[in-house]
Amino acid sequence: MTVLTVLAAAAPAHLNPLKLFADADIVVQAIMAGLLLASVWVWTIIVSFSLRMGAVRRACRAYEEGFWQAKDMEVYHAGTDGKAPVGRVVSAALAEWRRSGALKQPDREGLRQRLAMVMDGAVEQEADRMGDRLNFLATVGSAAPFVGLFGTVWGIMNSFFQIGQQQNSSLAVVAPGISEALFATAIGLFAAIPAVIAYNRFSHSVNAFEGSLQRFADRFHATLSRELEAR
Repeated sequence: MTVLTVLAAAAPAHLNPLKLFADADIVVQAIMAGLLLASVWVWTIIVSFSLRMGAVRRACRAYEEGFWQAKDMEVYHAGTDGKAPVGRVVSAALAEWRRSGALKQPDREGLRQRLAMVMDGAVEQEADRMGDRLNFLATVGSAAPFVGLFGTVWGIMNSFFQIGQQQNSSLAVVAPGISEALFATAIGLFAAIPAVIAYNRFSHSVNAFEGSLQRFADRFHATLSRELEAR
């Protein structure tokens, strides 16, 4: 079932989206088709991001619970698959810990700074990876109404051209073309509204996710600092 079919089922009989699309100018049809494709991709991102964020949160929660309860954190980490984002933060920190430990005269303060930099970089990388497709939502949310408006302007221009060609200014002549043109703006809003709402909601989710990773990184950094002082 296509988006136009869904709209046709919900619209009044005199506003059949399929007929409006079929009767529109080729340029307006191209704009409508592009907006419909953008709308489909927006909903694909919405569904996939929601599922992905839920899975990532569960994986991070499970990893953290086991990590802080483990007697040996390195052994626990080695026994996991390391695919959870929080696990990749731990991997980055432990890799730097081992490299610095191999030095003949390790600098404790320098090690603390390097651990903080490495974990901060890992946290930012995970946040960037989580929000890598949200820019498309922002683009559609800001551009789709104007693209639809362009289709409307083009359709209205074409309607006035038909008036000049037929030498008839009757409303019955111009109204169908204007209806088809305005339908382009409606499709633009149909694509933009969920994109804007989803972008704002998902941006908040990514920021919260980054904050939770940063809190974990700070706590782990404090643990490593205590271990370093105990040496």
